[in-house]
Amino acid sequence: MDDPTKELPLTATLDWGAAIWAGFVAGTVSFLLYLFFVPAAVGAGNAWVIIRLMASVPLGPDVLAPPATFSAAALIAALVFHFALAVVMALVIAYVLHRWGMLTGILGGAVFGLVFFAINYYTLSYFFPYLFAMAHWSVLLVHMIFGAVAGGIYELCEVEIFEREGAATGAQA
Repeated sequence: MDDPTKELPLTATLDWGAAIWAGFVAGTVSFLLYLFFVPAAVGAGNAWVIIRLMASVPLGPDVLAPPATFSAAALIAALVFHFALAVVMALVIAYVLHRWGMLTGILGGAVFGLVFFAINYYTLSYFFPYLFAMAHWSVLLVHMIFGAVAGGIYELCEVEIFEREGAATGAQA
């Protein structure tokens, strides 16, 4: 007897592991750009200003008080917050773009980076008004690079898994 699921079309499934790795890799790239490129482009002086701005979301605005020097609490909060967001954003990028290949992953990821920039700096600044000062072209560029790297790394690491629509079985290609 014929298997009725053979008639159902195949659909690609999301590779969660690749999406998480893409978040960590793209998060690392963007964190380094935030530390070295953005302060130079903005004229913010040093990387601790950026780290304290990142840490101010989970820790509150008190962490922004001068001087912008080393603070272990600010660094840990900034790293945890940044990488948590990076993984969530990479999961969104992977979920939407995982069916179309490398070029779409990179270009679509860059577009998603633009969208995430708009959300981060034009919506969240309502709750954290001091973040609006970072709505700068260099930060926009870092967001777009993040998205492109996340989309590209996801497509590079993705293991293509296909399932028949409406069926509980999966086949690996």
